[in-house]
Amino acid sequence: MKKLKVTIALEMSVPDDWTLVETSEGTPVIDMADGRFLDIAVEPLFATDPEDLWSSTDDADELNDVLDMVQSEEVSYEFVPTGQ
Repeated sequence: MKKLKVTIALEMSVPDDWTLVETSEGTPVIDMADGRFLDIAVEPLFATDPEDLWSSTDDADELNDVLDMVQSEEVSYEFVPTGQ
């Protein structure tokens, strides 16, 4: 078995009233200021041809097989002042 390291970085424009909060376990999540919270994580997408439409799977076993391969996950959030 080989190890695959995937690093994901997103830059998003979000409403000014969104804030960062931590769960009781210390995991940072986004407070969307409307009673909802957002955590961004990877979702495996599948296709039968790399040029076709990619989509998530309805097969829970297939999804769990891929997710079980993840040994660790780290997501960091930082608000950056506009204009940078």
